[in-house]
Amino acid sequence: MMKDNQEELFPIVDEMGNVVDAATRGECHNGSKLLHPVVHLHVFNSKGELYLQCRPIWKDIQPGKWDTSVGGHVDFGEHVEHALLREASEELGITDFQSERIDQYVYESDCEKELVFVYKAIYDDEISPSEELNGGRFWKKEEIELNFGKDVFTPNFEYEYRRMGF
Repeated sequence: MMKDNQEELFPIVDEMGNVVDAATRGECHNGSKLLHPVVHLHVFNSKGELYLQCRPIWKDIQPGKWDTSVGGHVDFGEHVEHALLREASEELGITDFQSERIDQYVYESDCEKELVFVYKAIYDDEISPSEELNGGRFWKKEEIELNFGKDVFTPNFEYEYRRMGF
């Protein structure tokens, strides 16, 4: 079974995104609340449907739940925009897309604290979810909203979806 690399090195940042230190994934996800950057990409098709990924059971955070189209950590020494392109390619097999940065905010859960850089894109070509995911599909807005509060989605996705006003 796959599992997350707890020794993977993440940058520790201030709320503006300036790197102030480094820590491992394990240190960032153990309740320490070390602020670390992540990227989220919301992939819409031209019909206005939103692609969501299903997180695999082996993930250390929110296993088995539906989540943002693309989501991933920024590696130590990596620029946010590069992390976005890398994660989109790794998770969904998409490389040729135009994205728009739409928000930046701090999200805190019981076990971690993230500086989230949010992007969106319109994409109508083929999406090929990788083995990092348990598949994915496009959802209609009404279908997403009918499933809010039912433990179908990650809490972060529900928060971000409402925040963005999709």
